[in-house]
Amino acid sequence: MENLNISPPGPKGPFSENWLVEAILVTLLCCLPFGVVGIIFAAQVNTKQQAGDMEGAEKSRREAAKWTKIGFWVGLGVIVLYILFWLVLGVSFLGAASTID
Repeated sequence: MENLNISPPGPKGPFSENWLVEAILVTLLCCLPFGVVGIIFAAQVNTKQQAGDMEGAEKSRREAAKWTKIGFWVGLGVIVLYILFWLVLGVSFLGAASTID
């Protein structure tokens, strides 16, 4: 009988983290444009890794991490500013309503 060495598909090498899940979550929950860029770079990691381009895979992994983190912090900042806007608007309406009486 033949000895068949069938290995499961997947990344081979030192880079197991490709930031794809994080980039998808940032795209859905925080900041669409930066999250999409993160997804594009994260999708390149496994492809380059399987092709044997470890340097390119590492570069794509760093770019995916960078854009995912940027998207997270920008999205978080926008959410905080949005909440502050509505709080200030609500306080100003309450102040205006109390002066009418």
